[in-house]
Amino acid sequence: MMPSQRSQVPGFEVMSILARIDAMRAAGRDVVSLTAGEPGSGAPEAVNQAAAQIHAANTVLNYTAAMGIMPLREAIAGHYERWYGVTVPVERIAVTTGSSGAFMLSFLAAFDPGDRVALARPGYPAYRNILTALGIEVVDLDCGPAERFQPTVAQLEAEVRTHGELSGLILASPANPTGTMVERATLVELSRWCADHDVQLISDEIYHGISFGAENVSASEMESEAVVISSFSKYWGMPGWRLGWMVLPEHLVDPVSRLAGNVSLCPPHATQLAAVQAFSPESLSFAAAQVQGYAAARALVLDRLGELGWGEAAPADGAFYVYAHLSGQLARFGDSAAYCRSLLEEAGVAIVPGTDFDPVGGHEWVRLSLAPGEQAVAEGLRRILQFQRDQAGQAPLS
Repeated sequence: MMPSQRSQVPGFEVMSILARIDAMRAAGRDVVSLTAGEPGSGAPEAVNQAAAQIHAANTVLNYTAAMGIMPLREAIAGHYERWYGVTVPVERIAVTTGSSGAFMLSFLAAFDPGDRVALARPGYPAYRNILTALGIEVVDLDCGPAERFQPTVAQLEAEVRTHGELSGLILASPANPTGTMVERATLVELSRWCADHDVQLISDEIYHGISFGAENVSASEMESEAVVISSFSKYWGMPGWRLGWMVLPEHLVDPVSRLAGNVSLCPPHATQLAAVQAFSPESLSFAAAQVQGYAAARALVLDRLGELGWGEAAPADGAFYVYAHLSGQLARFGDSAAYCRSLLEEAGVAIVPGTDFDPVGGHEWVRLSLAPGEQAVAEGLRRILQFQRDQAGQAPLS
């Protein structure tokens, strides 16, 4: 017996690096991991306390409704009212098993095998791999510095003229790995183009709240039929709780509900109960304080880009990443994968090669995560600079 063709998608290199970090630490090595988008803070205290009370009370945790419990859906609706001034009917909110569950359900509900769906390159690899596994054609939009690493209407128009109609567009703002964001006027333009061309817009907004001066604009604010995806993983520091949500257009509510009931039955019950507290004033204040820490870590990296010699970096408007070109380091190491391997094994610092995010040009780029916080980033930078000096045969840093 052979595995299915749909299973033949690339693995996520970040996960392989995390496995190597675990092995090194088990062997007694000190490793600074600046890899995954995992906030070092953990969940807000109010959420942790709610979870503890749920389990201390021996709460019976059975299946919930496929779309999630009503108190959490109502809390999410209130969040959209407060943050964006948008009234979202509770019936159009679906709670999911992380944003990953939302991607799977929205792709299944919106697209058929053979449909063509556009996305930015570089971008989050799971978009590409899930679409490919579902038999959907991925249309790469080469988004570099000239486009601020985000898709444009001009690119969409050119793609349609050259290769035919599109069924969908996946947009991420702030984006992973670049951290770039889409301005309001641009989002209006993209939303209008999708509506006019019967293209399903799926807006990944899981990093909303984590920005450094740029405005968080939601596709839910537009007059469009967009699917909006978000998560408790990033702003609230809850990646292991596996909880996300979608704001759905009316025509996808019933399809998503039916699919969810078959694919996952329901999101984790205890997590849903506790997550209601994520929208409390105390939890929101806690999350906002973490963003200040990411900003401090971001400043450390951006201030030392010249010293690192990494060359051009994407505008890190939001999220907690810096995506940079290796520039002068390429002559010594050849590509970003070799650089990252050497840095991990020799200096005990883990960052991610850009090949996960860009299968064409990513071999020249790296992504550094700010999520572990200012102290970890500072130590990581110290080691990276020393590693590069050692490789160049220069004197140690003082």
